[in-house]
Amino acid sequence: MKKIRPTLSALLLAALVPLALAQTPAAAPAKRVDASAAVAKAGPDGAPNAAFLKSHESFLARGKAGPVGLLFVGDSITAGWANAARTHIWETYYGKYQPANFGIGGDQTQHVIWRIENGELAGITPKVTVLMLGTNNTGPAPAGHTAAEIAAADKKIVELIRAKIPGTKVLLLAVFPRGARKDKDGKITDAALTDAARRTEIINAVNVELAKLDDGVNVRYLDINAAFVGQDGKIPFAIMPDQLHPNTAGYQLWADAMKPLLTEMLK
Repeated sequence: MKKIRPTLSALLLAALVPLALAQTPAAAPAKRVDASAAVAKAGPDGAPNAAFLKSHESFLARGKAGPVGLLFVGDSITAGWANAARTHIWETYYGKYQPANFGIGGDQTQHVIWRIENGELAGITPKVTVLMLGTNNTGPAPAGHTAAEIAAADKKIVELIRAKIPGTKVLLLAVFPRGARKDKDGKITDAALTDAARRTEIINAVNVELAKLDDGVNVRYLDINAAFVGQDGKIPFAIMPDQLHPNTAGYQLWADAMKPLLTEMLK
């Protein structure tokens, strides 16, 4: 049988491939940003996130367009009020107060701080500002934040709101509960259960600290999380299908649970 000898080019290729692989840089780990810093949201390439900046510009325009008597600030859960299916709830409960929704999906505390420090509260005088924020900061290490860091960042946001709009009262909501999310196959894995338990522990600790910010006058804390949890202690899928974002029924529960204190604050 004829013995096949490798060519010189093949030998060189075999030698160079491992070297090239060894020199290929590993994926950069997620950067850990100070939860209390002012940081614009960035895309995967590190450049400013276009959708984030577009929403920011729309909020600046809303402030210039007319009076704002009631302001909502937060992440995708707050942004969800803009869903057409919830328009009737929004208008029924808040329409007469000249409301504005400054919620952006995926926002963490540092992003909202950046937004505030870049003009979103300029020229508006809401009687009440509703703030609910922090769940997106509970991600895993190395980018995730501790309960103390999230609470400190929310405290800074409350202080910024009060400093920039001295006439507004802040209705500070407890960070909403979240559960184990299903994977692409519709299953809840052990990893998802572990992650949900970890995040819940952080959220509960954050809410303990947020409650301390209630001064009985200008900053009021309200925990409506019981409205989203069943008797078994779990979040019904009929209220939060993805165990994070309320559906329209969930927003109705939110509006009802918040109404008594909000009405009092708007007097």
